[in-house]
Amino acid sequence: MSLKYSIDDLTDPQLSPEMKGYIASVEANPPGLTEDAILSAAREATGLSDFGPDDFRERLAVLLADWNGDTRAFALKRQFLLDYAIRYASNRLLIHDLLKRHPEIHDEQIERPIIVVGMPRSGTTHLLNLLGADSRLVSTPLWRTYAPVPNPREPMNPDGSDPRYTRVAEKWEMQLASNPLSAAMHAMEPDHFHEDVELMGPNFAGYNFEWLARSPGFRDYHLSHDQTEHYEYMKTVLKIFQWQDAQAGLPRKRFVTKCPQHLEQLPVLKAVFPDATAAITYRDPVEVIQSAITMIAYGERMSYPTIDTQGLLVYWTDRVEKLLRACVRDRYLWPEAQSVDVPFDAFMKDDMAVVREVRRKAGLPETDQANRDVADYIESHPRGKYGQIVYHLERDFGVSPAKLRERFEFYYEAYPFLRR
Repeated sequence: MSLKYSIDDLTDPQLSPEMKGYIASVEANPPGLTEDAILSAAREATGLSDFGPDDFRERLAVLLADWNGDTRAFALKRQFLLDYAIRYASNRLLIHDLLKRHPEIHDEQIERPIIVVGMPRSGTTHLLNLLGADSRLVSTPLWRTYAPVPNPREPMNPDGSDPRYTRVAEKWEMQLASNPLSAAMHAMEPDHFHEDVELMGPNFAGYNFEWLARSPGFRDYHLSHDQTEHYEYMKTVLKIFQWQDAQAGLPRKRFVTKCPQHLEQLPVLKAVFPDATAAITYRDPVEVIQSAITMIAYGERMSYPTIDTQGLLVYWTDRVEKLLRACVRDRYLWPEAQSVDVPFDAFMKDDMAVVREVRRKAGLPETDQANRDVADYIESHPRGKYGQIVYHLERDFGVSPAKLRERFEFYYEAYPFLRR
């Protein structure tokens, strides 16, 4: 039985003297969140200067307006956002440079991917990992999505390991040191299969930015613009991965990926990946929201003097509603032959039955080896391996599950099996 954790200081974090000292040290020399600071640092890091099409600057400007408008944040939060933006800008330079030197990458074909679609905290990560354990498929580990193209200025480690992997491993250890319950909420080891929306980051697109910081301006900008070009950018990075694997002599495999954002972009997803199989998860939105905002609030304990729980509740309730209304509207676009519905409770009761159904729809035959691959993963990653969080929605966020559930009557009407 896994350990259960109750976070009793969620709304008023009790930080150690070391944590307070670290916050103060960055506060003494706060970073500047500007386009010039970000792009100059990226040029310095890579030795490159050609960012490709300039349209990304408009999106970056929208982001910076949100980030700089957050006057409550500690300088440590601003440093975190600056580092993220520099990494994305550096990746953009490296990606564009590689494509200029190897235009044949554009000729790669991403054929019949399996794409997991569903709300955050609805079992999408578990399903992705089960499917990705099948050695006939390939997914995108965190260390690779964080830096799709190696930086020629960054040599391999003396032991031959990839510095991109080492860097992610070190950051994960640092996160666990400051926020030890992170693993129980959402483990982020280097080998963890990560969301494909990360690959839109170098184009300064995708709703992943909303998880870094509440960004209402960027959210509205994102939702008011056609996302096709950004899905095509993501697909191009998948082509880079496929080309890199071929250069390394690895066999060509079908991709399995996932992202909650796809719920509100089902038409675009279908246009960019017309031969994909979509596995769409469903869970009670109240359970999703309480899990998501608890995780975000815990992650903000070194970012703000106090946690704005009401702001988190309002923002993410609205955000989940937008995702679900779009899903209800557009779900029909994915025909039965190319999609699988995955109710959360049924998935938790028999995850292998879901894996087999997704395989069947994707045209992957059952094999002993594939089943051993998944069984090995399940044995080494039991549910609750790092413990389970006890949620206190009413205590910490001031709303009862029943009251919050009223907001989503439209979703329960569309999918009655979710009613409590």
